Amino acid sequence: MFKINENYLKLPGSYLFSTIGKKVAAFGQEHPEKEIIRLGIGDVTQPLAPAIIDALHSAVDEMADAKTFHGYAPDLGYEFLRSAIAANDFAARGCEVAADEIFVSDGAKCDSGNIQEIFSLDNRIAVCDPVYPVYVDSNVMAGRTGTYDPATERWSDVIYMPCTEANQFAPDFPKETPDLIYLCFPNNPTGAAITKDQLQGWVDYANRVGAVILFDAAYEAYISEEAIPHSIYECEGARTCAIELRSFSKNAGFTGTRLGYTVIPKDLQVNGVRLHALWARRHGTKYNGAPYIVQKAGEAVYSEAGKAQVTEQVAYYMKNAQTIKSGLQAAGYTVYGGVNSPYVWLKTPGKMTSWEFFDYLLEKANVVGTPGSGFGPSGEGYFRLTGFGTYENTVAALERIKAL
Repeated sequence: MFKINENYLKLPGSYLFSTIGKKVAAFGQEHPEKEIIRLGIGDVTQPLAPAIIDALHSAVDEMADAKTFHGYAPDLGYEFLRSAIAANDFAARGCEVAADEIFVSDGAKCDSGNIQEIFSLDNRIAVCDPVYPVYVDSNVMAGRTGTYDPATERWSDVIYMPCTEANQFAPDFPKETPDLIYLCFPNNPTGAAITKDQLQGWVDYANRVGAVILFDAAYEAYISEEAIPHSIYECEGARTCAIELRSFSKNAGFTGTRLGYTVIPKDLQVNGVRLHALWARRHGTKYNGAPYIVQKAGEAVYSEAGKAQVTEQVAYYMKNAQTIKSGLQAAGYTVYGGVNSPYVWLKTPGKMTSWEFFDYLLEKANVVGTPGSGFGPSGEGYFRLTGFGTYENTVAALERIKAL
């Protein structure tokens, strides 16, 4: 008789955003007359920039001609895109990243879930708490997290690094020594950012204890303050301890187009084995590459017109985030984030739990957000709203919330 991967049975409930989707769908069926404003899931609402659309059209035309048709993409991604990434995202910021250290994929979510496959199951992981659920859930599926305690909402073999008001939502070094450290800055869900000096401290720590940092930089385009690093490779020594994951979803609106990449420096190795080679083997075996037309669209993000247009879109979403933050503060809420990130992290009023506040907002204001407890135990008592809606809906949602 066949057997299943019983690690999947350890997962408590469904994926956070699936649960939210089901609750919102049920409310919509019961109240079809209500207009629901969604500020929960971090999906963009503005159309792709004109330069990107032009590149897509041109690439589609190429696919219609036998002379310019493209089939399977190269394992790492097309050289034209990897070179553009290396030049614009790294060399322009003084970072040493070569084009052949960049692996193009269909998104950072997939890479952040798959990257754990190249590591042994007896590695201990450390995560910020609250945390993007994929980091923990993918390790649960692999069998690396031990047992789950519903009372504490913690896994026995996971090292949790609380991110709270007390430490300004920036984690302290853990008391236990981890092997893999997941960091996301600017942070999802709290919207917090850390300085280059703080990140340098993590790089030094990882090199000292022999750990690997898995650095999620999906929101770097939203950084507005000078002291905040856009890449972990701005830090000295990062090439020997860090893997960076990037996405085109948030900086250029590719949520429906799907494109991302992961950087693994060739200097990152253990016992003479390069992690770059392991990921290359995994990538070539399990992935056939992002479509040519999508990679051409990605290249257009780095054109002069593309840069200007996506910068304008980022500013649009940040205006929304700042509108949410200032509006909530005026209404008496305690609010964080919204400066270097499109996410606003607020304390739930009174003694409401995160899910109680979710239900309250949905029923009374018909506004959808994300309960903080869905991101981990330290998220209880908090709530996330995103700046990715339309400006009109953002303003309308704030008026509804302030009227409660």
